[in-house]
Amino acid sequence: MSLIDVFVFSLNAILPLILIILLGYFLKSKGFFTKDFLKIGNKLVFRVCLPVLLFCNIAELENIKNIPWNAVVYVLCIIAVFVILGYITARLTPDVNQKGVMMQCIFRSNFALIGVPLADLIGGNEGVTAAAILSAFTIPIYNVLAVLVLTGFKGEKSFSSVKNQIKGIIHNPLIIGVLSGIVVLLLKMVVVPYMPEKLFQDFRFVKTSLDYVARSATPLSLLVLGGQFEFSKIKGFRKQIIAGTLGRTIVAPVIGLGIAAFLTLKEILIFTPAVFAALLSLFATPVAVASAIMAEEMDNDGQLASQLVVWTSLVSVFTLFGFIFISRFLGVL
Repeated sequence: MSLIDVFVFSLNAILPLILIILLGYFLKSKGFFTKDFLKIGNKLVFRVCLPVLLFCNIAELENIKNIPWNAVVYVLCIIAVFVILGYITARLTPDVNQKGVMMQCIFRSNFALIGVPLADLIGGNEGVTAAAILSAFTIPIYNVLAVLVLTGFKGEKSFSSVKNQIKGIIHNPLIIGVLSGIVVLLLKMVVVPYMPEKLFQDFRFVKTSLDYVARSATPLSLLVLGGQFEFSKIKGFRKQIIAGTLGRTIVAPVIGLGIAAFLTLKEILIFTPAVFAALLSLFATPVAVASAIMAEEMDNDGQLASQLVVWTSLVSVFTLFGFIFISRFLGVL
């Protein structure tokens, strides 16, 4: 596979997101989307569609027996570093409603919607398997952290309200979706081998129904995001957009991939090309679309969060190609 093929794939992975966002913006400008519709659509995506998508992504894993624990531990350590960098960025942001949004932008990537398909292309079946396994660890962590940071900065005194934060985590629909998927995955590994295959063929309507809802999550969330996007807001968010975009698309992948490449080349902690493909897909993708949905739902600055999704997606078209090229050149991919 040539680098041109990878670049074309990156375009094909990112541009559909941008085009659907622009469609949502166009429909809003023509009066198809009202504020009430977008508000209800936001709730539908956050409370139904995205949780079902996360549930399906984890529940449909074949197995997690061959877990690359070195990659899992490494990813958890790097995410901790990103959280620290995000907290520093948030402290430099004067608006309380923007602090959690900025922090979330640094550590939370669009791994589920863009990262896993990208890992499939550049790492093959082994790459997508590694990405799927990592998603079982990172998706719950991302969502728990998102709840904490989006509630933690509100009035600065909310960090003392442990009860409210725990309640927010337990009741968060995305976390419920992830945990439900993990439960089903574990049950599947224990029970399914002892059940007749015909049983699943006869009663596949449940899976089909969930798949339909899951497939609606991405286009619906992007349409709603586009409807909430306002170009007139760019001037007011210029510094935040630049800081968040640079942090998500350049600083985060340089740290995450740079250290991984160094450890591999020095044979300190070796990551196979397939695992490295998963790491690249985790660290170098734009901020998650769900970050804007969550920010809006949790009374943070949804406009800034929407801007960051759009601009990190645009910039990542170019930065993804650059990181893939460098990784190939170094021989780690």
